[in-house]
Amino acid sequence: MSQTQHAIRPGQRSSSDGAVDVPWPGSSPYVYLPAAPHSRRYFLVKTVIDRVGAAVLLLLLAPLLLLIAMLVKVTSSGPVLFTQRRAGSRRVAADGTCWRLEPFRILKFRSMAASADESLHLQHIRLYTSMTVISAGGDVGFKLPNDLRVTRFGRFLRRTSLDELPQLVNVLLGQMSLVGPRPVPVYEAETYRPEHYVRFAALPGLTGLCQVSGRGAVGFDEMIALDAAQVARRSLRLDTAILLRTLPAVIRAVGAS
Repeated sequence: MSQTQHAIRPGQRSSSDGAVDVPWPGSSPYVYLPAAPHSRRYFLVKTVIDRVGAAVLLLLLAPLLLLIAMLVKVTSSGPVLFTQRRAGSRRVAADGTCWRLEPFRILKFRSMAASADESLHLQHIRLYTSMTVISAGGDVGFKLPNDLRVTRFGRFLRRTSLDELPQLVNVLLGQMSLVGPRPVPVYEAETYRPEHYVRFAALPGLTGLCQVSGRGAVGFDEMIALDAAQVARRSLRLDTAILLRTLPAVIRAVGAS
């Protein structure tokens, strides 16, 4: 079995963050991958880099974070932060062969009106993850184009990815990594088929191979392929290369909205 192949073990659906029995992809909260010989050392070093890196960045960026928080507050009514249940995972085996699917609350600077209707994005995601639409050549991105729910300052935050900075707290808590597949809303994960679950065999990240390859302009099939490739090829060298490509990708703003 190749490293990107996986198996799903039947079991109970996950509700590990304390919420009531949230539906999850398929019937199991576990995803399995074949072992890689370097995995144990890789995960140990990666954990140290994530925690130390997140702590240092939060300290260095504290003035910027405070400024953004103030601007969010004065430019629109509502809370400064936006939280949402995202599909995450936690490593069960030391070598990364087994991952438990666990939802968590992601943190972002609020970029939409406080009364924004989430069902609009749910409808869009169902279109985005439709294999018929994507295979037919559609270029439906995972973000709503010209989303009227987004505030004027929110558009700037999204275009520059500054709205994602609070997720450094998620990294510090061990819910995310600096590099990994981007965490998707739980309602998007519920539309996945078993062959898509391979992207959950890693901690979700602030940036990833998909994000430096087109961000929101990437189609669903391509997103899954890029995330699967990142999981299969994971190494500190690849993580470093992705981090180095992230800032240029943000500056180019390709696929940003």
